[in-house]
Amino acid sequence: MRSRFKLFSPKTPLVIAFLSGIVMGLTLAPVGLFPLAWTALVPLWVLVANASTQKAIRYGLAWGFGYHGFALFWVTGIHPMTWLGVPWAFSLAIALFCWLFVTLWGAVLVAVWAAAISKSRVFDAIAQLKKSQKTTHFQLSISLFRILWGVALWCALEALWSASPLWWTSLSLTQSPHNLAILQFAQLSGYTTAIAAIVAVNGLVAEGLIASIAMRVRVTRLLWSLTLILWAGLHGMGLVLYNRPLVNEKPLQVGIIQGNIPNDIKLFATGLQKSIQNYTEGYERLVQQKVDVVLTPEGAIPLMLASLPETALYQALLQHKTPIWLGTYRKKAVEGKKSSYTNSLVTLTGKGQAFSQFDKVKLVPLGEYIPFEPILGKIIDRLSPLEAHQIAGDPHQVFDTPFGRAIVGICYESTFAEHFRDQAARGGEFMITASNNAHYNAAMPAQHHAQDVLRAIETDRWAARATNTGYSGIVDPRGRTLWQSEIDTYEIHAATIYRRETQTLYVRWGNWLMWSLLGLSAIAGLGLFLLKP
Repeated sequence: MRSRFKLFSPKTPLVIAFLSGIVMGLTLAPVGLFPLAWTALVPLWVLVANASTQKAIRYGLAWGFGYHGFALFWVTGIHPMTWLGVPWAFSLAIALFCWLFVTLWGAVLVAVWAAAISKSRVFDAIAQLKKSQKTTHFQLSISLFRILWGVALWCALEALWSASPLWWTSLSLTQSPHNLAILQFAQLSGYTTAIAAIVAVNGLVAEGLIASIAMRVRVTRLLWSLTLILWAGLHGMGLVLYNRPLVNEKPLQVGIIQGNIPNDIKLFATGLQKSIQNYTEGYERLVQQKVDVVLTPEGAIPLMLASLPETALYQALLQHKTPIWLGTYRKKAVEGKKSSYTNSLVTLTGKGQAFSQFDKVKLVPLGEYIPFEPILGKIIDRLSPLEAHQIAGDPHQVFDTPFGRAIVGICYESTFAEHFRDQAARGGEFMITASNNAHYNAAMPAQHHAQDVLRAIETDRWAARATNTGYSGIVDPRGRTLWQSEIDTYEIHAATIYRRETQTLYVRWGNWLMWSLLGLSAIAGLGLFLLKP
């Protein structure tokens, strides 16, 4: 009898790539093992650097499915939707489709990156042609180029990804809200700075391993020395930025109400009654605490704005005169649409007048609108809670209030850094976000909070967060969470935030680092071709 034992099967590299992607997923909130992000990309890098393009694509897909699939599993929390009249089995199918689709969306980009990194092996061929394989200088140059190219490409792909309707699990999110030292660099070029740091450190470790396997001792030592210098240097400089004193002027006393109204009752008579009761009671209690304004979550009162005067909350507003930022809906006439509305945050003055409104710009695909609606709209039932056509607001609108201009994010918008940068550049002095989050388990609200921490640092603004079921919070411009609510609880909280007029380098120049890295990659690639052995 002959038996064979294979330590490594042909599928082992795929398993390794997939598991390392899951390890990267463990770095995101609520697990928050953020130090793992600095090495979780190493296995994929090593596999890809020695693989054909076809294999590299498969490894990239496996890593992407591990990372995005694990990090975004909370998407399945939209099931069950029986309260919307969706059959249980169909609800499960919708939830699984949404999860698999957004996972694949991210995995494809990793596959593209992996394919491009494998292509960079052409420079190993250059080294052979120049007979300089034993030259430490040239070997190091090839490794450093691959790192530079890998960093630049990952940053560019995430920038491209952020321009799409689906965007959430950026590598920068792996460090939020815990590693505030690294996140301070977001003031320079937004989320790209954290991505570049993470990919660069992973690349140095991976190239060091590749050199070690090839018995290139000097190259290995140089690369791992650079790893330590880069990692320690970034964190050291980040701590210096983090510890800069904040100059707090122009205070604003904000009251936050977390209504805790489950979605499965919110749209019915019982839920509407409970919403009005909870927000009226919270408003009156915060008024007694002498707040300047009250902030409520997305869709706090699930009525059209025109119906608000019929509620007890409106009567309390007229009585106490304290302005409120109210999450509600507004009818809007659109040519060709029978019934349209916006998901809005409205400033109501003490006289009950609408001073300003901000209409949600970034709508959730499938949840708030149907992509390619003329085609898919006939097949897929809309999951939006109101029986009307939701439309997006003007991307360049501003939100002026009696207390100055605000930067506004409504729920899903928290992931889109450019949405906040644009408002900061237009004079936004503080940040307020209003979200629901009631569909999901604690993982989603935790990641949502982490998104807002990044946005506060990028724009150098104080942030007040109001959610329906958690986590609401107060975040300062360094990303420190000064208060955070519990999950699935009714809470009110009063806190002081401050108006600021500073403009970070990111607000002024945008994602300049990505373009610089792409330019440097082109120059470095040309230099390798021209370099004499």
